Amino acid sequence: MKIVILAAGIGSRLGNPFPKPLTPLKDGESIMAKQLKNISKYFDINDVTTVVGFKKDLIMERFPEVNYVYNPFFDQTNTSKSLLQALKKHRGKSVLWFNGDVVFDEKLLSVLLNDIEKNNSFISVNTLSVADEEVKYTLKDGFVNELSKEVKNGLGEAVGINFIASNDLDTFISQLEKCDANDYFEKGLETAIAENNLKVKAIDISKYNCIEVDFAEDLQNANKIV
Repeated sequence: MKIVILAAGIGSRLGNPFPKPLTPLKDGESIMAKQLKNISKYFDINDVTTVVGFKKDLIMERFPEVNYVYNPFFDQTNTSKSLLQALKKHRGKSVLWFNGDVVFDEKLLSVLLNDIEKNNSFISVNTLSVADEEVKYTLKDGFVNELSKEVKNGLGEAVGINFIASNDLDTFISQLEKCDANDYFEKGLETAIAENNLKVKAIDISKYNCIEVDFAEDLQNANKIV
């Protein structure tokens, strides 16, 4: 299995003059430093590839121990295209990927291990919150049916930690290639579900803290759990 961290975006909503994954938390660690520390407790750090773009050198100099893929169109594309670049490097592999702005409890990863070992594609979800601006989902026959910010009557929120099984990877890649430049990667998952009958589970991680930092308020909440 390979691991991908999406860290190419500008993160304009938070207003940092540096990449959002380098945002410091109150314990002195950055968001990405905490991610890598948590990941390394369960997986091999040598299997991590980070997709960079905005001020990429700042991230690469800070974390020389991981591999990198550069999205030169980071200011013109969204996560669908950043993830696509990384997945093309790992054909034939299963991939666990993280949005680079997620602060989470390390034990959250333990909930995912069983489905990773069984090679089941999944998204991680929080069923305790369904905010309008977040990516939401519905289920059909036990698998994800809809997945976007526009979903009505969503059952919960996707938290930015996801897994694509090796036997589903080529299908997912083909759908990401069809995505518009400004689409989130969830669009590729949703179209693969609709057009290719891709089976994606929703793994409930609600009992663990997990916050995607988009706004100043999110950062304040993340600092409460650090």
